[in-house]
Amino acid sequence: MKALFQQYQEMVDHEAEDDEKQELAEQICMMLTVHAQIEEEIFYPAAKDQIKEADLVNEATVEHASAKDLIAQIQESDPSDEMYDSLVKVLGEYIDHHVKEEESELFPQVRKAKLDVAALGEQLNERKMALMSEMGMMAEEEESEEA
Repeated sequence: MKALFQQYQEMVDHEAEDDEKQELAEQICMMLTVHAQIEEEIFYPAAKDQIKEADLVNEATVEHASAKDLIAQIQESDPSDEMYDSLVKVLGEYIDHHVKEEESELFPQVRKAKLDVAALGEQLNERKMALMSEMGMMAEEEESEEA
């Protein structure tokens, strides 16, 4: 995701066409929507039941709600709007912050818990593929997400 946000910023810096920026912003929004949904449906419930600080999951859920709000604002606006580029930039900063918190606080507790992380990973991937298929997203977008 970080690479996609960097790519978007390069488009802004080089004054790319609005339709090019919008296409990338929509891809980012769809990928984040899928990611949030699989975490909320599968990962967070499993983690919440097993970790010591269950409030970390609650905080992550609240962060997702804020990200979804930014995504909705992006999807409802137009790249010609003066706030569009700022919305995408703030979303990128917000996601970066969210990922850092999960990696430093939530994931270490999940690793210590008695969760079958491999099975959980398989569930997450299966649901991700199903959602991506429903949204008409291609495999190359999946590869971009992992980058």
